[in-house]
Amino acid sequence: MIHLDANIILRALSKANEPAVKRMNHAAANLFRLAEQGVVEVTSSDAVIAEVAFILTAKAHYQLAVSEAAGRLTGLLQLRGVKLRNKGVVIRALEIWENNPKPGFVDALTASYAMQPGVELATFDSDFDQFSGIVRWQPPLQS
Repeated sequence: MIHLDANIILRALSKANEPAVKRMNHAAANLFRLAEQGVVEVTSSDAVIAEVAFILTAKAHYQLAVSEAAGRLTGLLQLRGVKLRNKGVVIRALEIWENNPKPGFVDALTASYAMQPGVELATFDSDFDQFSGIVRWQPPLQS
C-alpha cells in the first residue's frame, strides 16, 4: 500500500510546462495508471483530500471551479486501486461540495460523515441545516 501526499495527487490532476514539473506530473499519472490497473494500491487521508480540494480551487494556486475540482478528484478516487478508509463518505462529500460550494469542502466532508445512519452532528453552525439527512445536535447554552 502506498500512502499519497497532496503533491502527488495534485501532480496527477494538473498540467505543467516546466520540464521538471512535467516529469513529476508524468510519474504521478503513471502511479495512478498502475492503481487503475490494480497493480498497486494507494491510499490517503481525508486531510490530504481536503488540502488538494483547497489548493485546486484557491485563487493563489490552480483556480479551478469547484465543479471541475470535484470532478477531477472524484474520477481519481474511483480508480480500482485507490483505497480510502471512508471512500464512499469522501466521494459523497465531493458531490455535496459540487452542489453546495460556498461552505467549502471541509464542511461538505463533515456533512457527509453526519449523514451516516445513527450519527448526530454537534454544531452551532446552522448552515448544516441545508443538508437533508443531517440530525443536528446542539448543546444547551448556559446563561
